[in-house]
Amino acid sequence: MRRQLSFPCKGATLYATLDLPDSGEATTGLLLVSGGNEIRSGAHAGQAQLAAALTKAGYAVFRYDRRGVGDSSGDNQGFLSSEPDMAAALHCFREQVPSLAKIAGFGNCDAATALTLFHQRLGLDALILANPWTFENEQAEDDLPPPQAIRSRYLDRLKDPKALKRLVTGDVDLGKLAKGLKRASKGDPNLPAPFAQRLGAALAASAIPVTILLAEQDRTAQQFIAEWQGAAFAACHDHPDICMEGLASGSHSFADVAAKAWLERRILECLRAVS
Repeated sequence: MRRQLSFPCKGATLYATLDLPDSGEATTGLLLVSGGNEIRSGAHAGQAQLAAALTKAGYAVFRYDRRGVGDSSGDNQGFLSSEPDMAAALHCFREQVPSLAKIAGFGNCDAATALTLFHQRLGLDALILANPWTFENEQAEDDLPPPQAIRSRYLDRLKDPKALKRLVTGDVDLGKLAKGLKRASKGDPNLPAPFAQRLGAALAASAIPVTILLAEQDRTAQQFIAEWQGAAFAACHDHPDICMEGLASGSHSFADVAAKAWLERRILECLRAVS
């Protein structure tokens, strides 16, 4: 069962899609928050397909366009201003499906970050975070890996005689090398970025189960891994309710068949655990 509906948020009208099992009821639901400026159906309808699969297992799924995105009115002020949108969506979700006892939140990229930052005031029962966004603004401007990853890679190459031979013989793109060295020099590797610090503190303070899912070859996931290994997330490492799982994939949105199936299995496991 699939319903299209709307609800108010800060003077704007937000549009949403509610997916339900055939019975029309569910005791556990998933609030699916879109990342970036992505509409609620997701890239190549991936989120719509995910919702359909989850309803077959007996779960309700609520997807929506935040203010200024897709069908929704209002101004798009980015994910850091999206707490009212999430709160309004949750209110509508509970209103439409009064049988719900538990609701988990799922988001990819900056949607995962928004859920982390604001979840304590939303009253969610679990978080499923895919490839959380930890970039400072200036670090997101090109397609290079994060500075920490570049430094680690160059250190490994300095220990490799074959790599040194390639450098001496000129079999190296010097332009790319210079660009990488410039990126690697950014920031003190021993100091966490302020935004990552904020995210780490919010995650460490979480009192609900948190599952972090990473496409390990994706640049956003690589940046998160680099930050996770540093001081910003040190307080999270022994947190009893935080677990992390990785997939050897570069698909940021888990778009290929294998990645899509993996994501669906992980989310179903989390929903079963919270039910």
